[in-house]
Amino acid sequence: MTALIHDPASQDPAGVGTRVAHESAAQHVTGEALYTHDLATRDKASLHAWPVQSPHAHARITDMRLGAAWEVPGVVDILTADAVPGLNDAGVKHDEPLFPSEAMFFGHAVCWVIGESTEAARIGAEAVEVDYEPLSSIVTLTEAIEAQSFQGPQHLMERGDSAPALEGSAHRYRGSFEFGGQEHFYLETHASFARVDEGGQVMVNSSTQHPTETQEIVAHVLGLSSHEVTVQSLRMGGAFGGKEMQPHGLAAVAALAAVRTGRPVSLRLTRTQDITMTGKRHPFHAEWEVGFDESGKLTALEATLTSDGGWSMDLSEPVLSRAMCHIDNAYMIPNVTVHGRIAQTNKTSQTAFRGFGGPQGMLVLENILGRCAPLLGIDAGELRRRNFYQPGDTTPYGQPVRHAERMPDIWSTLAERAEVVRRKAEIAEFNAGHTHTKRSLAMTPVKFGISFNFAAFNQAGALVHVYKDGSILINHGGTEMGQGLHTKMRQVAATTLGVRLDRVRLAPTRTDKVPNTSATAASSGADLNGGAVKNACEQIRERLAQVAAGTFGANPHDVRFDGDGVAALGKDPVPFEQVVSDAYMQRVQLFAAGYYRTEGIHWDSSTMHGSPFKYFAYGAAATEVEVDAFTGAYRVLRTDIVHDVGDSLSPLVDVGQIEGGFVQGTGWLTLEELRWDTSDGERRGRLATQAASTYKLPSFSELPGEFNVHLYERATESGVVYGSKAVGEPPLMLAMSVREALRTAVEAFGPEGVEVDLGCPSTPEAVYWAIQEAERSWEADDAGPQRAAATATPVPAADAAERPTRKAESV
Repeated sequence: MTALIHDPASQDPAGVGTRVAHESAAQHVTGEALYTHDLATRDKASLHAWPVQSPHAHARITDMRLGAAWEVPGVVDILTADAVPGLNDAGVKHDEPLFPSEAMFFGHAVCWVIGESTEAARIGAEAVEVDYEPLSSIVTLTEAIEAQSFQGPQHLMERGDSAPALEGSAHRYRGSFEFGGQEHFYLETHASFARVDEGGQVMVNSSTQHPTETQEIVAHVLGLSSHEVTVQSLRMGGAFGGKEMQPHGLAAVAALAAVRTGRPVSLRLTRTQDITMTGKRHPFHAEWEVGFDESGKLTALEATLTSDGGWSMDLSEPVLSRAMCHIDNAYMIPNVTVHGRIAQTNKTSQTAFRGFGGPQGMLVLENILGRCAPLLGIDAGELRRRNFYQPGDTTPYGQPVRHAERMPDIWSTLAERAEVVRRKAEIAEFNAGHTHTKRSLAMTPVKFGISFNFAAFNQAGALVHVYKDGSILINHGGTEMGQGLHTKMRQVAATTLGVRLDRVRLAPTRTDKVPNTSATAASSGADLNGGAVKNACEQIRERLAQVAAGTFGANPHDVRFDGDGVAALGKDPVPFEQVVSDAYMQRVQLFAAGYYRTEGIHWDSSTMHGSPFKYFAYGAAATEVEVDAFTGAYRVLRTDIVHDVGDSLSPLVDVGQIEGGFVQGTGWLTLEELRWDTSDGERRGRLATQAASTYKLPSFSELPGEFNVHLYERATESGVVYGSKAVGEPPLMLAMSVREALRTAVEAFGPEGVEVDLGCPSTPEAVYWAIQEAERSWEADDAGPQRAAATATPVPAADAAERPTRKAESV
């Protein structure tokens, strides 16, 4: 592991740790960057696929008549279960039939029509006649819990003895909390392009985060072995987890059609199809009970987390496990009992989304602390600070909290950089002078574990070629979805070999170049693939050092690769390409297969115990908001972030990831609301928010007016490539500072000590109703901190549909 963290050999200005632009930035902004569907449009022989979607949330298919569809001009093929030569299943759990006999959600694709054009395929799909027998359906989490509709195993995570700890707590509260999911809304919808060569090899270009798993699913649907299928991921126009599991069945449809027709086949979902057919972030419901001592220290937590998995398992089990492992966030809780279960509903199969359950788990506890702080008479930020992990502490699942001292240091650094003390005084003065507008500033922390829950996924491979002219080509198992992974891999290779960045080129990710790859997910892309690329480059560098040592008459250990040249002690450097040419003439191997696996992790999912994470990424955000009492509308005035990325591989990329993650998290928590029809009518189960016109995404107007991001210093992480840390997912949870700022702004409309039960997503509507409730608290004769006893009142029935949470109940 020490080889991973030594100082970079290269002093090239574009090496590791320097600010360089995204490797495809110019192509992105000029429109020259190619995506999966662009490849299809260049092939004039390509056919096109269109789905026939179910108009029921749950229904048995009793008959399917295809005659009229076959008569449509341009229809070439119609795919049903009878067309599958292998296994009719698109999932790794074998619970997702590619061509179902029972529609499990509104919009479920029951068959596919292949046409000479998209229009021909669409008209053909409309001509397919399907008879359905509607069945009872479950659409909401509440319905699933009442019906005991669960799927997969249920989990329990325990530490200490929570029941007596709660009994002995000076302060004890209970409540519930339900919050929604999130649509990925990547710019590029799901797309696949398949063709078959003269030898029968199936080639699939797919917008996928997990090419190997796409390869496996395509192979078993076609009844082939994996070596007969090649999957390539050129690049993705966004993914965020939505292209980890969901692309497999779509790629299989395109490949099946290509095999049957002998022609290339393109499948690209429209925006509405993508939203209605593919999974989202898991909504969660939580029942909780928490205890505090007299000083506000957490003493115990009992919680039951129920995730909405949709109609099939997908990745719901590891998402739930990560939620349970992150319910502690950055806080020490001595006694913990957490139950976890997955609801089965008649909705899209919910899937991976940036944070992968971690945000849901953290949100539960951040919501608890935000609601209980005024009842305890403690500032919410101070309550959080008092409960931070300390060196020597362990998590509820038994992992030591390494570098726990970073969290309070980040917290104090942020408070200083954001001028929190001064600004809070100014906010108090502003609020005193404004009756109908209030401001607030809130700080929230993040402690996020990095590694896959499934240990076998924590490995990666790379293939590095050095050509005779000194140019370098890299293949690695990670996929590029705009996050800058390829940029970082070029920097790692350039630094390890001591060459200019422009010598290094990335090839598209392909399963016939690097096999058995893991998904580019869990924020592990740079850690895993960077380790593999570095390993391959070090093998080549060692061979070149032997060659150069002979040229210089020096010891190989004294050879240095730096500044695009090679030198030895006391000798003038020679160009890198000269050493490469010499190596070729001496028949020295100039390519290498690199490999990396994460050491030191272990996990027992049956007991929910172990050390599942290589390390923790820390961070904190301070956000100031302004809220209008008449409408509930609000503005994010300023956000300051201090975030731990270790020794950054590429600071410009990392800052962009932090900014983007924060904004996406703000969208989930405050704007983006998925609405399904829960009526008993014929449209029950239909997703009403099917486009940007009905699904509110964050835009420039929702960005903080002032946005400051600072990378935490003194943060080298041992055992990771060049001391860096993952940056993809952890910043999303920093957005909880926005929601907590909204909560404390609402508190300012009520009497001191008022508890604010804020719906989530905290839309202007939810904020408005919370303000109304806070203002009603003035009517209580005993308004003040002692109002804790009055919080046993449930949410009024009239508000229950809009605001599914309950007030914290003093026990």
